[in-house]
Amino acid sequence: MTSSNIAAPAAPLSSTPSHGASAAKPGPLALWVMLSGTFLVVLDFFIVNVALPSMQRELLASTATLQLVVAGYGLATAAGLITGGRLGDLFGRRRMFMLGLLLFTLASAACGFAPNTELLVAARVLQGLAGALLQPQVLAMIGLAYTGEDRARAFAAYGLTLGLGATLGQLAGGLLIHADLAGLGWRSCFLINVPIGLLALALARRVIPPLANSSTSRLDLIGMLLVAAGSVAVVLPLVEGREQGWPLWSWLCLAAALPLLAAFGFQQRRLAASGGAPLVAPALLANRRFVMGLLTTLAFYVGNASLYFVLALYLQQGLALDPLTSGVVFTSLAVGFFATSMAGARLARRFGGKPPIALGALVLAAGHALQFANVAGWSGHSHVVAWMVPLLLVQGAGLGMVMAPLVSTVLAGLPPQHAGVASGVLSMVQQASNALGVALIGILFYGRLGHAPDAAGYAGAFGVALVYLMVSALVVAVLHRRGAGKVGA
Repeated sequence: MTSSNIAAPAAPLSSTPSHGASAAKPGPLALWVMLSGTFLVVLDFFIVNVALPSMQRELLASTATLQLVVAGYGLATAAGLITGGRLGDLFGRRRMFMLGLLLFTLASAACGFAPNTELLVAARVLQGLAGALLQPQVLAMIGLAYTGEDRARAFAAYGLTLGLGATLGQLAGGLLIHADLAGLGWRSCFLINVPIGLLALALARRVIPPLANSSTSRLDLIGMLLVAAGSVAVVLPLVEGREQGWPLWSWLCLAAALPLLAAFGFQQRRLAASGGAPLVAPALLANRRFVMGLLTTLAFYVGNASLYFVLALYLQQGLALDPLTSGVVFTSLAVGFFATSMAGARLARRFGGKPPIALGALVLAAGHALQFANVAGWSGHSHVVAWMVPLLLVQGAGLGMVMAPLVSTVLAGLPPQHAGVASGVLSMVQQASNALGVALIGILFYGRLGHAPDAAGYAGAFGVALVYLMVSALVVAVLHRRGAGKVGA
């Protein structure tokens, strides 16, 4: 990939010919197969939330281990996404998509049969790395295989897939645990990926065009190691530090994160100046529209995964709901999300053709505030669930107004030659923010809960988490308003 300057306004993606795309437009089945990869990667980040209490009981896991099961997967995915996008540039996106899908399926089987927490966390990390190879190819393939309105619809379908994978994951997990197929319990939440992955793998070569890339430059191994080390140095101590009483190593890791990431930036600029092929072309990050989109994405996703994580814990451990009932409650969130996602085009027309992302963030913040009042007012009372369901509709509606159009607004205007890496950077920010959000909210939630949890303690911990989530949503609204004209209003 070249490092040509793209800081100047670029032609919209929808009007730019697809470099390396197949002459024949792929059919609808191709898009479904592509999105199945994204759905599996997102689903596995969220489906595990409803299984956490069952895992903790069976494997005698600590709270830090539970966070690692969630955040370790997200961190591994985040650390490898830019590299995954670059590998697609170098060796072909369909090929890397299929390899990632195969590895993800095998790692899912390893998670499902893990006999202890150590092997479960290790398998989750491998699963995350496979997702890092798989996921950026999807956005890049969509950007290259479709043009015009077809591309806009495909990006909208991608955003919808992200949200449905997150919101329906809870219900799917609850149903699987309740069904207890072959006595597998929570393990079926991972094993369900195996038949889906094998089917998608069988179809991929037949329906997805090759979308070959002419790049022959070498992979930037130093940059890959620096960005991975910097990501781990941020999230790992936040996950493990609280459980271990913030030992010296946790502070040293956090202190090392900034120099590592700064070294990555310096190394990328130096490599580009010498005519090499960096993981991220410095000119890509000089595009203010793209950078503002990344900041908005960061602010949104540090609250996205966090909501599902603490809500699952509150419902099952604070309110003593079983996994199936918990999943059914989550369905209200999915309904609200689906409603506003499907109405995205109509909403955009009402706002001058631009998606109302800032308004959606305000709706989300209002939903969090109302949910806080509900939990505080009905703490320990059965009415809390009755009021929670309609309020989750509001929260889901806000999520749909933001998440569904966010991807297309961030990537709009970038030339196709940057499709692979830009997709990898965006996906990395999404996953790193998910992992970071789970780590941060875990500190707040478990810190408020203390060592003697009861119903009132869980209500208080969930209330603190909702304040964090409300602030996150308000930051999204502010960033998007300030970036209007740069990332789309």
